[in-house]
Amino acid sequence: MPKVTYTSAAGGVDVLEGNAGDSVMEVAVRNGVRGIVAECGGSLACSTCHVFVRAEDLDRLDPMGELEDEMLDGTTEERRENSRLSCQIKLADDVHLYVHTPESQV
Repeated sequence: MPKVTYTSAAGGVDVLEGNAGDSVMEVAVRNGVRGIVAECGGSLACSTCHVFVRAEDLDRLDPMGELEDEMLDGTTEERRENSRLSCQIKLADDVHLYVHTPESQV
C-alpha cells in the first residue's frame, strides 16, 4: 500500500497510507493534514496544495504539466526546483513519498 510522509514547516510529521491512484492532496485532506488547504479540491485551479518533494522522490513522479507549472508561479511561498502541487501527484503501489509543506498556502 502506498504511503506519504508529510513534514510541516514546523517539523510535525504525519505518515499516512493511501490507495494507488489517490493524489497526495486527497490523502492529506481525508486525514486532516495541516498545511494542505486544497481550496479548489484538486481541480488544478489554485496553488494551495503546494508541497516540496524530497529530491530522491522526484524521478518517481509523472512529469509536471504546463498548467501545474503555471500555477506554481502563484504560490505564497517561493517555488523551488522540487515544488509540486500535491493534487497532481498520484500514488503508485508500494511507493513511499516524502513531502514538506510550506509555511503558508494562502
